[in-house]
Amino acid sequence: MIPGWMLPHTVTIEVYLGDTAYGPSYAPPVTVRANVEDEEKTVRNEKGEEVVSGTRIWLFPTQDCPPESRVTTPSGRVQSAITSSKFEFPGTPSHREVRLT
Repeated sequence: MIPGWMLPHTVTIEVYLGDTAYGPSYAPPVTVRANVEDEEKTVRNEKGEEVVSGTRIWLFPTQDCPPESRVTTPSGRVQSAITSSKFEFPGTPSHREVRLT
């Protein structure tokens, strides 16, 4: 697992639960350790559309953060998760990488 010293920031995640008759539904917010990097990159969303991600965060691999979850970064900016990928490699730090709008 990725060592905690590699996650110097904290973010607040509201996990996306799905749509309801009243709009999107989210789990209660949780504050977790992360590494936050401002980095513009074109990525594909769940629908296969190309979108620009302005932020990348790394989390512990056990942290749930599916696409469309709301993430509040240390700057106070609330962003939406575009992609969420879990990386597990033998002999290296496993982590979850999330791309944000």
